[in-house]
Amino acid sequence: MQPRQRYALFVIVILLSFVTQISTSVTHYSIPEEMKEGSVVANLATDLGLDVKTLNRRKMRLDIISNKKYLDVNKDTGELYIVEKIDREHVCTTKSSASCYLRLEVILENPLRIFNIEVEIMDMNDNAPQFRRGAFHLDVSESTPKGERFSLSNAVDPDVGSNTVKTYHLSESEHFNIEVQTGREGTKLADLILNKVLDREEQAVHNLILTAVDGGTPPRSGTASIIVHVLDNNDNAPVFDNTIYSVKIMENSPIGSLVVDLNATDLDEGSNSDLTYSYSLYTPEKAQETFNLNPSTGEITVKGMLNYEDFRIYDMEVIAADRGVNSLSGQCTVKIQIEDMNDNHPEISIKSFQSPVSENIDVDTVIAVVSVSDKDSGNNGVVDLRIPNNMPFKLTESPDNFYKLVVSEPLDREKVPEYDITFTVTDRGSPPLSDNETMTLQLLDVNDNVPHFPQSFYTIRVMENNAPGALLSSLSAFDPDLHENQYLVYFILEKEIANTSMSMLFSINPENGNLYALKTFDYEMEKDFLFHIEARDSGSPPLSSNVTVHIIIVDQNDNAPKIPRSTDKGSLVAKVIALDVDSVHNSRVTYQFLQVTDASLFSLDQYNGEIRTMRMFSFKDSRHQRLIVVAKDNGDPALSATVTIKLSTVETAVKAYSDMTEVPLEYDIFSDLNLYLVIGLGSVSFLLLITILVTIVLKCQKVKPSKAAPPCRNSVISERNSTIADSTLVSNDAYWYSLFLAETRKGKLVVRQPMFQNTTSPSPSPVTPPYKNVAKSMGTEKKLKQKTWI
Repeated sequence: MQPRQRYALFVIVILLSFVTQISTSVTHYSIPEEMKEGSVVANLATDLGLDVKTLNRRKMRLDIISNKKYLDVNKDTGELYIVEKIDREHVCTTKSSASCYLRLEVILENPLRIFNIEVEIMDMNDNAPQFRRGAFHLDVSESTPKGERFSLSNAVDPDVGSNTVKTYHLSESEHFNIEVQTGREGTKLADLILNKVLDREEQAVHNLILTAVDGGTPPRSGTASIIVHVLDNNDNAPVFDNTIYSVKIMENSPIGSLVVDLNATDLDEGSNSDLTYSYSLYTPEKAQETFNLNPSTGEITVKGMLNYEDFRIYDMEVIAADRGVNSLSGQCTVKIQIEDMNDNHPEISIKSFQSPVSENIDVDTVIAVVSVSDKDSGNNGVVDLRIPNNMPFKLTESPDNFYKLVVSEPLDREKVPEYDITFTVTDRGSPPLSDNETMTLQLLDVNDNVPHFPQSFYTIRVMENNAPGALLSSLSAFDPDLHENQYLVYFILEKEIANTSMSMLFSINPENGNLYALKTFDYEMEKDFLFHIEARDSGSPPLSSNVTVHIIIVDQNDNAPKIPRSTDKGSLVAKVIALDVDSVHNSRVTYQFLQVTDASLFSLDQYNGEIRTMRMFSFKDSRHQRLIVVAKDNGDPALSATVTIKLSTVETAVKAYSDMTEVPLEYDIFSDLNLYLVIGLGSVSFLLLITILVTIVLKCQKVKPSKAAPPCRNSVISERNSTIADSTLVSNDAYWYSLFLAETRKGKLVVRQPMFQNTTSPSPSPVTPPYKNVAKSMGTEKKLKQKTWI
């Protein structure tokens, strides 16, 4: 053997002997907490088999791992003793385990030896249970059913084992009791249960006492007040999308990063559907300190530093409460798992992708083929692929980490024109890592929607005397399809009225649905039209729908009334009304003529503005009369306004309109003209004059004039500005002459349209025309055989 080989072998032997001097066994001690300073735990020298005399020489020292130096060793005696009183709840802040240890190392030199010492701190019942809040306020609706449960804050006892919270007691109540449950890691929780339906009118507030008792000897307890307020109704409580949210996040997640976005919905409206998110009383303080909950959006974000070794799982309950008068709430459970790191992200590869596709594509058709991979091994290399749940697609797995994306539900382009499909691949490492790839799937249109009109029935009002070609309305329909499937053509469905086609009266633009009038309408001839319009798309095959159109002709004041020359003295011709918005004497108005064609014909009441005839008209009087009326107030200075009234007089017998259907009526040949001719001839001969006078007397006895009815009124309203109103005024029987067609050829009387009592009213009411008076005044009462209304 060479010298170098011998030297290497010697070094190896020395190292092996040195390593064997370091002890790998653990010496275990158990001591109660709160031991006095200086108390001896054990004799390390005896337990470890060390010579007490060599402890100083070998520089014996005690090293406490990751903690404060509560213990030390006496080098003279080898005893392990208490340096500072130990509070188990301070030393072990986490309650994930019932055991609490102090780990020590005893180190000696010459030769070097290391002993592992483990000191278990035993719990004592030195803490009483305490509630996080001294009083809990619960709002409970009086409509809450029997058996409803309400979450109560659990009491906290830093002791462990049997010394922690064991049970709860509730003060005596006929409406409530509690149910004690055991939560995760043996935590005792209490639910408040409604035993009897509440009645707010009987008792509006219930005061209860909740007592938490631990299992120590002797037991300790703590209390909290429960104040229950009875409220009235809000019938829909918020509901979360999921009752349980399970989230995994990496321990190095930065502060402020999103953990989960909670979403609850409320079917109510207004303030009853505005939600506020908050932690329930079941949520531990540790979870509330680590994670922040946005009360408006429900987002949970990282608030404090995460440490996998300190705390791995956070359980919390979140309440969503609406803002109704009687607030209702829903709750969900959130489990957040802290995971260790995983350094390789999984990868996604799109092998094939078909886009765009027809919206009527068959279910189970393959859209894409995707492969996934991960360079890690074990669970960190096992990957899962998923897509959002709210899409009409699903993934089917094939061998070798290949996935097919297939259609799972019928597609509709009009509802969703395209889909952004996000593939998310996640490994099963701790914590899991993921990657995603988004592709856009576009849908091609199919002609599967009929045109839609905003209304099923259109009523269009058209003022008579309209200009030909005037636009009446736009009747546009909507088709949610695209391109030629959306291009619409409009038609008027042919319908004949009185041998007249609708297309001869109206026209529609086939491109935009604008409806036009082809002729001028006359309300006195045509009142309304009813027809249909069809909208047809340009798809293959085309689809169509129709709508009903009702055209209403609106009357205009285009036929002036006439005043008969035979109007009696004192008949009301018109009434002028002036309005003054001032008050008291400043609003008192008086009327007077400013100008009149013939002052002997008309009189004006200065207080009420009524214009009446002072005598009957004669043939010497002008057929056209012009009156200017001034209205003055009683102010200082006086203010005034004027109005001009134009009158036309006609003969008693009015010729019928040419467009009215004539039914002959026999009439008396004795007319006013004949009367005046006879009077003229009477001037030639006194005898002839006497004869004519006798004839007139006899005739007047034969035909008695009907009693005059109240005259027709036309009201003219004058404002401060000078306004000119043209009106043609009529009285009672003479007005019916202007509306009736009466002839005596066959003894029939035809009435073209009914008279209206108040022609200025928005909805005038018809009155029965005095056709008998008309017939009497024409001397044909006995000859009248029938009356006909048109």
